[in-house]
Amino acid sequence: MTRMLVLYYSSYGHIREMARAVVEGARSVHGVSVDLKRVPETVPADIRDQAGYIADTETPVAAVADLPAYDAILFGTPTRFGNMAAQMKQFIDQAGGLWATNALVGKVGSVFTSTGSQHGGHEAAILTFHVPLLHFGMVIAGLPYTFAGQTRMDALVGGSPYGAGTIAGGDGSRVPGVTDLDGARFQGAHVAALAKRLHGRADGGPAADRTQVLEGV
Repeated sequence: MTRMLVLYYSSYGHIREMARAVVEGARSVHGVSVDLKRVPETVPADIRDQAGYIADTETPVAAVADLPAYDAILFGTPTRFGNMAAQMKQFIDQAGGLWATNALVGKVGSVFTSTGSQHGGHEAAILTFHVPLLHFGMVIAGLPYTFAGQTRMDALVGGSPYGAGTIAGGDGSRVPGVTDLDGARFQGAHVAALAKRLHGRADGGPAADRTQVLEGV
């Protein structure tokens, strides 16, 4: 059984919803076991309450020591000035022991994100997130153009060939759209299929090769 982790941080729920869609997509690939976890919160409770952060009590909290058990890890983070959120960065920065022992070498790594605006830096956040993953020796996967939804011009959508994404709006009121969630599902399935192939488990049937064409494009 190929093992995959979807690991996220979410302040207002957008990335949590995207992460759940990623899990759906990954579980559509036969022979893949998928866990959903979040990184620890670092913001004090009173500040979270003032800022209106969601209370995420359903998703288990990950530990750095969990990571080597997985064949693929798909990271979800909101964008903070074109970079990953500090909570996710702190978690990654604690993984020096995994780097020193080559514990993540050859595993598939992939990233999805959200931004407040259409040009809020989601591509930059994903690309800069790739840097530590490469230091770990991970194999980077994005969101290929076989997911045609990222090219549509008739609606505001997130996502790019670097990874799925959504746009939250300046006040956080916009929720992930249908195409955003479809992109997350596609990326989940894509990463799961790649992990099976890299780890000698390419018997997943039709779900292993996923091509989606957007109607009307």
